[in-house]
Amino acid sequence: MIDFKKFEKYSRPGPRYTSYPTAPEFSTTFTQDDLKEYYKNQSDDRSLSLYIHMPFCRSACYFCGCNTIFTSKEEKKVEYITYLKKELNILKNHLNTSRVVTQMHFGGGTPTFFSPEQLEDVINAIKSIFPNFASDAEVSCEVDPRFFTKEHMDVLKAGGCNRLSFGVQDLDETVQKTIHRIQPFELTQNVIKIARDAGIHSVNTDLIYGLPHQTRESFKKTLEKMITLDTDRFAVFNYAHVPWLMKTMRKFDETTFPKPEEKLEMLKDTIDFFTANGYKMVGMDHFAKPEDELFKAIEKGELHRNFQGYTTKGGADLIGIGLTSIGNGVDYYAQNFKDIPSYEQALDNGDLPTFKGYRLSDDDQLRQFVIMELMSNFSLNITRVEEEFKVNFKEYFKDALEALKEFQEAELIEVSDEKIQVSQTGTMLIRNICMPFDAYLNKIPEDKRRFSKTI
Repeated sequence: MIDFKKFEKYSRPGPRYTSYPTAPEFSTTFTQDDLKEYYKNQSDDRSLSLYIHMPFCRSACYFCGCNTIFTSKEEKKVEYITYLKKELNILKNHLNTSRVVTQMHFGGGTPTFFSPEQLEDVINAIKSIFPNFASDAEVSCEVDPRFFTKEHMDVLKAGGCNRLSFGVQDLDETVQKTIHRIQPFELTQNVIKIARDAGIHSVNTDLIYGLPHQTRESFKKTLEKMITLDTDRFAVFNYAHVPWLMKTMRKFDETTFPKPEEKLEMLKDTIDFFTANGYKMVGMDHFAKPEDELFKAIEKGELHRNFQGYTTKGGADLIGIGLTSIGNGVDYYAQNFKDIPSYEQALDNGDLPTFKGYRLSDDDQLRQFVIMELMSNFSLNITRVEEEFKVNFKEYFKDALEALKEFQEAELIEVSDEKIQVSQTGTMLIRNICMPFDAYLNKIPEDKRRFSKTI
């Protein structure tokens, strides 16, 4: 029996590590000229991963931490597509867009808040600029079931879409009212049937634990209903409460949140539930059927993590397209402008809409590898790190290894000369276990860290 009460001390601000260094380190000293230089020097042999941000939503979901714009005006969506096309045409002047595309993801916002005809227009524009999609390319789209029809499905399928991710979050009526997202179970059931009927063989549903008014019992009921949909993957995220960044989160009464130990119990309940129903834990917040490629990747130690979450498509340069999108290569990150006027003005000037970015040092790349390996595969091959980066691991990470001793003593990790192995219980605290390797975080006093809590 795990005593979650004693784990309360680990509830501290910390990154989710969708990148390292993390986004707060990005700087406006990184400009479009830097990005153009990176594009020019990229190898034609490296594949491309495309992320297209569709920022609009009809109304706010109060839990959401995404970069979104709320509108009911059709002309705003039409204008946005015009500027997406401008960005694509500018990109082809600086990037070899004939390189093989192995992954494309539509995120938001609500991509399917755009009409089927508008989505088709965007897909056609992308494929006219990036014509070389791999035969096994992963093409995915985030879907709000409240804005999804068979016509949307037909367009996505014709565009090569083979994976859909449906946002659900929670099925409890009180929770749904509080988070401003009324979404009956039957609605989700119907849209997943549309996807299955269209031949989509990889369906994911997103859930969140730690929302206001959630309890262990209410969340168990959500899991029990959701499992009947037989989706291939579940992503079960820890709610990130960052009201200093997202004004809508200030609407929540913080006394209604589950306590840290109850959140850990919810996570353990979730792990136990999915394991008992034939799913395997992948990374820190995903569950997949054993035949899913995500699980096969973790068995081989080949799982990767990026801004879209966990993926099997490593070794690709990510190109961010659209408002706020983030791209990255081997040694850089680049983010587009976050506001419409700046984004449009850059494109009207014929510029890449680069807002800020980051150039990775050798130390950054080493720490990035260590953190992403632990986040993805729950283990780190120390011998491999030493061979690839030409370092003495114990000397280089002396301070980090010292900080990890408390996790060793709590039997959350095992550290040998050859590897670091995270225990099953330790996976629930993987962000905490990675934090000692973060050179930037450790320079910031804990009370000044502007991240959501790890528990």
